Amino acid sequence: MRYWWVNHKQTFRHEFEGRYIWSPKRNRNGARNRHYDFLREVTPGDVVFSYADGAIRGVGFATSYCYTCPRPAEFGHIGEAWDVVGWRVDVAFQRFSAAPRPKQHLTLLVPLLEREQFSPLRTTGDGLQHVYLTSISQNLAQVILGLAGLEGQIFNTSVLRDGPRQLVEPELTGLQEWEDIEQRRILDAEIPNTTRQALIRARIGQGLFKERVSQIEHACRVTFVNNPTHLVGSHIKPWRECNNEERLAGGNGLLLTPTADHLFDRGFISFEDNGEVMISPVVDVVSLKRMGLNPERPPQPIPFNSDQKHFLSHHHREVFLSAAS
Repeated sequence: MRYWWVNHKQTFRHEFEGRYIWSPKRNRNGARNRHYDFLREVTPGDVVFSYADGAIRGVGFATSYCYTCPRPAEFGHIGEAWDVVGWRVDVAFQRFSAAPRPKQHLTLLVPLLEREQFSPLRTTGDGLQHVYLTSISQNLAQVILGLAGLEGQIFNTSVLRDGPRQLVEPELTGLQEWEDIEQRRILDAEIPNTTRQALIRARIGQGLFKERVSQIEHACRVTFVNNPTHLVGSHIKPWRECNNEERLAGGNGLLLTPTADHLFDRGFISFEDNGEVMISPVVDVVSLKRMGLNPERPPQPIPFNSDQKHFLSHHHREVFLSAAS
């Protein structure tokens, strides 16, 4: 279990009531932002504190891993300066009735803040504008819960009693809605019906897309299953983020078993250009082994061609759950 602090700023109401945190993937100048990339390290059961307007408004458990998601529509004009696509983590927030204000507890908090590698606050108690999400120590988390009174004590008791939570991940509705919108665009487009059907079947890794991938790939790179009946065409750059040409490009695909496809699509694994498997630091290793991938005995690497390397660079940047160093 890890402890996190989010500085909501203008989007507090939307995120807190919507039970999620969302950030763009990059700064306005296109550079990586460590405090956006931190979302990629959150795991279900982690504790997230919510700070807005000078007070710690509440706390909650993360209920999902990070996933790529369009900017929430409810942000309206507030989010117009940000990229359309960003990182999202679902969080079951609980509001503090008496929200602690750090400025009123500086003697207690400042010594702890000074020890934080990525402090969310100035020593004056003001929030740092450039910090969105940051990790905090267990000691600081315990002090905050103490300041929150009875509600903090009850929450803290549940943490101590239950430990890291094995939560049921909610349906990632943002992804489903995104793909549904893309499919409706294809259905409404003035293109030949055969192309339209090929693009839609490519969404589930079948049809013309799988045939084209099969000309390059001949087995699952994780399990080495080579019977096409048990394999799907897995997009390297996700179908929902592709243009129509990329959706049918053989170089944008792998042949994977359904479990390996899940690991790859959600960013729990990726591949180096030389074919070596990359494993996310947030992955459940026990589950990974049960799905046929043992980190201690990784599969034999098979190099990728230039087209595949091009799409893999996108997967590394935009899908794989590992914060940029």
